[in-house]
Amino acid sequence: MTLSAVQRGVARGMAGAAAIGIVALVTAGWFDPGHDLPERLRALAMALVVPGLWSAAAIGNVARSRFFSARSIDGGDADPAVAQGRAIAQNTLEQAVLAVIAYAALTIATNRSTFALAVLATCFTVGRVGFWAGYRRGAAARAFGFALTFYPTALALLAALVLAIRG
Repeated sequence: MTLSAVQRGVARGMAGAAAIGIVALVTAGWFDPGHDLPERLRALAMALVVPGLWSAAAIGNVARSRFFSARSIDGGDADPAVAQGRAIAQNTLEQAVLAVIAYAALTIATNRSTFALAVLATCFTVGRVGFWAGYRRGAAARAFGFALTFYPTALALLAALVLAIRG
């Protein structure tokens, strides 16, 4: 099977983001000395603000786009900016739901989650910036941002599962 140039670009972006996410989370877990539950819950609260703020920004962007579009002010996606904003908001909300679950599960599963939460929130932010900035330029341009938001979160979910099973 031969991949198109766009597919190769997406694969490169996703592979790079996956590698960064894995190295960052493993390093964070390795160097975290462990913290008591109140400290972990404070770190969780700070980390959860990140997907919340990105969700609010995405929703606000759709509202702003609709307000300034005579074709879309009453609903619908007649304006391309509204359609793009809705697609970004949808993806951001999906990523945020997954992040909230992963961050909470990791916080409960290990006392060495505080540094990882900071890394996850940073990856989420850098990923959303990349996804949002690259969206208009196509799949290859937004792949790194998508993957830097998704892969660290998925890895955190997997780590939380393994840690919870191991006790």
